[in-house]
Amino acid sequence: MMNTKSILRESAAGIAAHDEQLAFSSKDFHKTFARPVYIRPTHLVHRNVEKAGGHDQFSTERKHPVFFVDLPSKNVSMTIGGLLPGQLTNRHRHTYETVLYVLEGRGYTEIEGEKVEWQQGDAVYIPSWAWHRHQNLSDAEPAKYIACENAPQLQNLGVALREEEGRDL
Repeated sequence: MMNTKSILRESAAGIAAHDEQLAFSSKDFHKTFARPVYIRPTHLVHRNVEKAGGHDQFSTERKHPVFFVDLPSKNVSMTIGGLLPGQLTNRHRHTYETVLYVLEGRGYTEIEGEKVEWQQGDAVYIPSWAWHRHQNLSDAEPAKYIACENAPQLQNLGVALREEEGRDL
């Protein structure tokens, strides 16, 4: 029988090995441990997200600025989205859920043909695989929101999909 130190050492070795590989396979079934072990991530903060620059290809595709938050989460992602005055994004859909929190401005998100108006301080839920797009209703002021999604979780499971009107259709 193994003692606690041996179990923790084996757990840490298994988790370290996991961090080096992209995913578990069936040969790794025995690496499911009874007790969690804290392994410090590479970093815990992403400072000055917007000053780090937008993701040019994704921002161009979406036709509005998008800033990715670079943190080592394997289940949840966060981006900062911006809409220029009067801007309307392309319709798109994805297998992951999205929750938007509006930081500034006012507009709407069209979800499967239903317009859901929002303003600063509101939160909006976008179900998985629902066609949607966003519009800033102001002709003078930009709008900004935080988007939280379970995309990394689905990407790690190999089931994340995204369709963009005008690109994929």
